[in-house]
Amino acid sequence: MSDAEWAVVRDAMPVPAWLEGRGGQPEGYCHRQLVDAVRYLVAGGIAWRAVPADFPAWDRVYAFFRRWRDKGLVAEFHDRLRDRVRRAAGRDPEPTAGIIDSQSVKGAASVPAASRGFDGGKKVNGRKRHIVVDTLGLLLVVMVTAACVTDREAGGTLLERLRERHWRITLVWADGGYTGRLVELARDVLRIALTVVRRTDDATGFVVLPKRWLVERTFAWLMHSRRLARDYETRTDTSEAMIRWSMSMVMSRRLARRAD
Repeated sequence: MSDAEWAVVRDAMPVPAWLEGRGGQPEGYCHRQLVDAVRYLVAGGIAWRAVPADFPAWDRVYAFFRRWRDKGLVAEFHDRLRDRVRRAAGRDPEPTAGIIDSQSVKGAASVPAASRGFDGGKKVNGRKRHIVVDTLGLLLVVMVTAACVTDREAGGTLLERLRERHWRITLVWADGGYTGRLVELARDVLRIALTVVRRTDDATGFVVLPKRWLVERTFAWLMHSRRLARDYETRTDTSEAMIRWSMSMVMSRRLARRAD
């Protein structure tokens, strides 16, 4: 990270308990080095044991990543950056609308059979990433499942998570995979208007659809991180953490450019 980007990241990082006098052991390594190492791994798609010697030992970097994943610190860090990006764009930190979609990716040999499946529509054996983004394309919630899980099946759980974390959401745009009882569940139980944006019958080839292109752009941002080119993670919550780390890089770089 540049110094300007580190200033952005440092302000958004959760404060360790020992710095606030709440107990705990002080960190043995510089936070900037640890964050840089995790970002290097996500961007470059390398294995944990291949972390360069310029960074702290790989097991210390992994321990940092694991602690942030298990304690929800990576989600807190990501959400703080998202709020800052929304404020910088003149938006309220709490969004009122979102776009939902999914992406199937191949699973590596390290993905266990219990959390992988075959997506018959996309002809992909692996996992599926279900996300909701705001109208800026910033990630709101993410859930990783086996690729055989349909959008309708995962959509209910994903929208419940969205309602828990973002109480002002009242409108979500979706594609044709989210029709049926999910629309009624969203309206009657979650108080969310799930609006399906369809292709017209006379459309041929690639067509940019209103609102839906925003979530497709977010998937394109994620694919810039080589670790996300396919799913290598044994656990689904590790995959979700990798996605949040990737989006945090997108947002911190955007904020650093604004500060220049």
